[in-house]
Amino acid sequence: MALRSFHAVARYGGFSSAANALHISQPTLSTQVKALEDRYGVDLFRRFGRKVELTVSGRELFEITSRLDQAEQDAENLLDSFRGFNAGKLNIAAVGPFHATDMIVAYKQKYPLIDIEVRFGNSSRCFERILAFEADVGIIAEVPSDPRVKTLPYSVHEVVIFVNSDHPFFDRDSISLAELEGQKVIRREAGSTTRMAIENVLEQHRIGVETVLELGSREAIWKAVEQGLGLGFVADFEFVPHPNLRAIQISDVQVQTKYYLAFLAERRQSRLIDSFCEVAINDIQGNKV
Repeated sequence: MALRSFHAVARYGGFSSAANALHISQPTLSTQVKALEDRYGVDLFRRFGRKVELTVSGRELFEITSRLDQAEQDAENLLDSFRGFNAGKLNIAAVGPFHATDMIVAYKQKYPLIDIEVRFGNSSRCFERILAFEADVGIIAEVPSDPRVKTLPYSVHEVVIFVNSDHPFFDRDSISLAELEGQKVIRREAGSTTRMAIENVLEQHRIGVETVLELGSREAIWKAVEQGLGLGFVADFEFVPHPNLRAIQISDVQVQTKYYLAFLAERRQSRLIDSFCEVAINDIQGNKV
């Protein structure tokens, strides 16, 4: 019980939130964590009033308790699967709603009683959530090679630019990469795969652009482009038709982003993860037919 209490405090970032999550009193929780620290003569948290911060020892222990917590959830999901997947929860980290929504709809149609929680972020953040046991499956773009993570490729898409109706490119179907020289650009935050893909190509061809804004969401970039602050970049499948915006292909250079399903290699036997990947891959293949 002491390890469970420690894990809850580390996960929720404080004793009060952890006590609420475990449905026990805060004094009881504090006593259990203090007893664990006293038993082994180690400080697991630095305490700043009501806030806590993991020590080096605490971070190492949290990595282990995260695995224990996930193993317990996997065991419960496995037992539920013997009853026909009548219960369970799947946590998903996704780079955006476009692919994720289709996959989740297909999965819920087959397994309607499985609860699904989705959190969005760029590829780097989604990858971090997988490693931290915060997500069972990631729906992400290109990821770093890491033996801890298993990836299943499912889609490749072209990167296009998009501009508003006042931009000189608006009436064009395509442009050459060289025409981006000196253009004002709205770019995504560091960690965005779309940003990395276009910036690598621009650097390779020594094309210089003027970054006027860096924004942390697609919605913010769309609004900035619509207001005429600059042009943006997006994977072709993510572009939603809009009367004041136009997607334009780059004609002479192929700029692509690849998309994957990703999960921890040590959890490859999870029937919940396996069931989602199977439905997702079949859904993608079915849409290509």
